[in-house]
Amino acid sequence: MPSVQRVNSMTWLSDLVAPLNQVIFIFGADHVTWAELLGFITGIWCVWLTVKVNIWNFPIGIANDLFFLVLFLAAGLYADGGLQIVYLALGVAGWWQWLHGGVNRTRLKVRVASRSEIAIVIATVAAVTAGLTVLLTAVHDVAPLLDALTTALSLAAQWLLNFKRIQNWFFWIAADLIYVPLYVYKHLWLTSLVYMAFVVLCFMGVRVWRRAQGHIDASSLAGAVEGVAA
Repeated sequence: MPSVQRVNSMTWLSDLVAPLNQVIFIFGADHVTWAELLGFITGIWCVWLTVKVNIWNFPIGIANDLFFLVLFLAAGLYADGGLQIVYLALGVAGWWQWLHGGVNRTRLKVRVASRSEIAIVIATVAAVTAGLTVLLTAVHDVAPLLDALTTALSLAAQWLLNFKRIQNWFFWIAADLIYVPLYVYKHLWLTSLVYMAFVVLCFMGVRVWRRAQGHIDASSLAGAVEGVAA
């Protein structure tokens, strides 16, 4: 009886996402579905909002995760699909962190990560890459090392983003530069173009976030001076 219920639930889920897997046009060797097109749109929108330090990047990013989850599962890219579930959870956590992660549960402000934070992140990237490479090799992933490295870099970038650390952009850039040829290899041409656009937006993000952090530092200094004068 439980097995029948499980089959019925899987059938219901397949029927639900079936329209998203419908091919709407062909781009190169890529049969572009609604899931890939909507992933393209929400992905660009999400990163643009992040560049602008706009908290709406999180709900748009969660929608993006869901579209790419459908896309990757349909393409048989289960490691990429699993990563979207992790992103979804991190997106919810980051949304809360931006709202309540500051002093006295106030909104979080843009900051530069300390050297110790970056050292921990780099060490974690190395460890996760090594572990995932072994795991993905065992399940016959088409590009185990690159998939593992991009996964580790992306998770590190998202963690830094959740805490509004400027260096998140450098980890995204590193991951995206690998993702572009990787998705070309996997024949997801439109998705590779998305990641090319992400690289450009990431460089914009570095500039905008540094400017925002400079404004915060100037405001803090002005407040300190006023406090001393009083």
